[in-house]
This record gives sequence, C-alpha cells and structure tokens, in this order.
Amino acid sequence: MGSWGIRGVSLLSLFLLLLSFALPPASSSSSSASPQINSNSILVALLDSRYTSLAELLEKALLLPSLESAVSRHNLTIFAPTNDALDRLCDPDFKLFLLQPRHLPSLQSLLTFHVLPSFVPLSGSTTRQPTLSGDAVSVSFDNAGAVFIDSAAVVHPNDVVRPDGVVHGIDRALIPRSVQDEFNRRRSLRSISAVLPEGAPEVDPRTHRLKKPAPPVPAGSPPVLPIFDAMAPGPSLAPAPAPGPGGPKGHFDGESQVKDFIHTLLKYGGYNEMADMLVNLTSLATEMGRLVSEGYVLTVLAPNDEAMAKLSVEQLSEPGAPEQILYYHLIPEYQTEESMYNSVRRFGKVKYETLRVPEKVVAQEADGSVRFGYGQDGEGTAYLYDPDIYTDGRISVQGIDGVLFPPKVEKKKKAAMEKKVVKVVTAKPRRGKLMEVACTLLGAIGRHSHFSC
Repeated sequence: MGSWGIRGVSLLSLFLLLLSFALPPASSSSSSASPQINSNSILVALLDSRYTSLAELLEKALLLPSLESAVSRHNLTIFAPTNDALDRLCDPDFKLFLLQPRHLPSLQSLLTFHVLPSFVPLSGSTTRQPTLSGDAVSVSFDNAGAVFIDSAAVVHPNDVVRPDGVVHGIDRALIPRSVQDEFNRRRSLRSISAVLPEGAPEVDPRTHRLKKPAPPVPAGSPPVLPIFDAMAPGPSLAPAPAPGPGGPKGHFDGESQVKDFIHTLLKYGGYNEMADMLVNLTSLATEMGRLVSEGYVLTVLAPNDEAMAKLSVEQLSEPGAPEQILYYHLIPEYQTEESMYNSVRRFGKVKYETLRVPEKVVAQEADGSVRFGYGQDGEGTAYLYDPDIYTDGRISVQGIDGVLFPPKVEKKKKAAMEKKVVKVVTAKPRRGKLMEVACTLLGAIGRHSHFSC
C-alpha cells in the first residue's frame, strides 16, 4: 500500500455496504436529500485492488458525501492513479504536506482534480475538460494513439465501467497548479522571509564559493569575491549569509518575526515551556526582536518540554537564572541543521559563540546527528532532536532534547554533589566515637552497677 496511512479499506467498505442495503426512505423529499448508492456504483468500483490507495485518500479527505451527491446528478469520469503511481507521488515532503490536517483543502483539490462531472470519451481531438475542483485538465492524443491527461498517460483505459461512470487508470497523480503553489509557498515561507539583495552573488555557506559560475568579466577588473573568500575555508565555517532588508522602508520587522517563531513553537507542540520562558518569565522575546530589527541573526537551541521539566526550583529561583539559561541557548549566527551537521562532520568539534558572553557551546557529531554540550552522553549534553522548526533567513530554531549549561556550572554541580557525599560518610564515625566515650564514663562512675556496656 505504501505510506498513505491506514491499511485496507474496511471503513469505506462498511460505509458503502450500509448505504447499499439501507431501507428506502419514507418520503421523496428525504430521498433527494440523501442519495442512495447501490453496489453497482462507480464509487464502489474504486475498491478494486488497483485503486485502493485512492479510495483511502477520498475517505481521509472527507469527500465521500460530495461524490455521492455528484454521482446522483450526472455520470462521473475518474482518472484514477494506480496504487504504484500514488506510492511514487513526488517527494516525501509533499506527501507529508497533503496528509497534514491543516492542509485538508489542498488534498481535496488534488483528489477532485481527478474527477470529471461528465462522460469523457478517449477519442477525438485535444480538449480541455472541467473537473470537480474547478480547474480544467487537458485530454490529448499522440500519433501512436496513446491518451494523455495533462502529463499523465492513460495505462488502463475504460478499466471499470458502471452505469453511473467510468474509471481510467493513469500512471501518475495529477497535481493542480494551485496545490503546487501552496506547497512551495509553505515550504519557502515567502510570506515572512526577507529577500536577498538583487545582484548580489549567491555564496555557498559551506564552501564560501559561488553556487554558480560567475559571468565572464573584462580583463583587469576586480575579482567577484575577495581573495580570502575565494580560498578554502579556514578552521571554522561562517554562518549562512543573512538576507537583506525586504520591507518597503528597507528595514527588518524583528518583533513580528520573533512573534511568528514563538507561534510556530506553540503550534509545533512540545516547546510550550520554552515559549513561556521567552514571553512571560523573561523579557528576551522583546530583546530578540530588537536585535533582529537592528540586522542581527539568531539561532535558538530550544529544549523541549521534557527537558525543561528536569530543571529544579533552585536553578530557576536564583536572580537572573532564567535569563542566563536562555542566553546560553542563543547563538548570534544563522545556522540550520545542514550547516551545523556539515561543520561537525568536517571539523569534528565546533564551538559556537552564545549571548552568554564569554561562554561557548560546543557541538560534535554523534550517532549521525549533532550533539551539544561538554560532557559525555547523558547529563550536560543534548542532541539535535527536532531540526529546522523555524527558518526564515534571520531566525533559526533547532529543537534539542536537553538543557545546556556552561562547563563551570557543571563543575559546581558535581562539586556540590561530592560535598554532600563526604558529609554523609564522615558523620557515621562521629556517632560511634560518642557512644564509646559514653560507655567509658558509665563504666567509671557505676562500676558496681548492674548496667554495663
């Protein structure tokens, strides 16, 4: 079946069978309000083994009522991708985009783009036919007699024929332009991201080189890049270049960008404590907005709620402690999962500056991911857990599974624990010594008494 979720079509089968064997309604008005679907319907035919993936998607997209209403009014022509065609649908990110509940309208548009509210013969000249989604598809033919629906080839013409419609099998899914544009807009976050300055050379942050060859320049003209940037990178990788101002007045709106990334944390789930500390427990959200408005870039290492729950009351009750903890998780560079992982893969261990000056956070490769912290596995370290929660060109949020502390704080914690252990160990001999002295005194005073030790 692939990765489309629930296996089998038991729910859809039960629903359609109940409709097919339902008793006739009491009045004609109720019959027109809820059309009946018999077992010979084209919708039941989608349960054929070649199109079960499409049947599941129709159920997930809540399209069964509208299709039942459409099939009661006119014949349907369904260009159905086979199960293999849906399994090969584009990239995994696009599948995830379609299956998220908030993108249900996009999934519905994609599915209804395959359904035509009329009988369409696979012969004749090239035509454009309207679909239930409101867009139109092109039905064309080549010299060899093959039929194409947009860019998809019909591999099983007239595969299933019923009195109320026909199903033609195609070799790939049809994607409306509106759905593709929405996916691209969501992925690139164009609505909140700044724009690169026009005419500036695009530099690869990992190699410091131009991503594309520079156009030819006249002899004797200065180089496109400085000599230092044209050479191989040194012991540390520079952060990704920050985009230029994108607003109409040529400045950044840092407060709205910080507000947007905090809302993203809340909607993403599992980072409510971090958002609460930024907004309510401290005033760092305002400070971050001010920094971004001035042109700075930030990378936030955000501990998840499970990690924040391990903080003790003593660690948070000291004056300025919440601010110091969060300052250590703010890196004044723009780093993504890719740039950090490539850095640790190349150099083994990388130290990043933090806003808790002069402390630095160290990152190194571990188990195919990035591990932060100076200690070994366990206490004092954190792994990159949810990468690229938010990236808009100026603020990057990377989820981690632990709270980080500078090495000095870690040493103080260990020293305090060792001191407690020493106190417990040295207290026992003292109690024994006092008992020995007491027994000696009693023996000297009441030597003839019946009490003895």
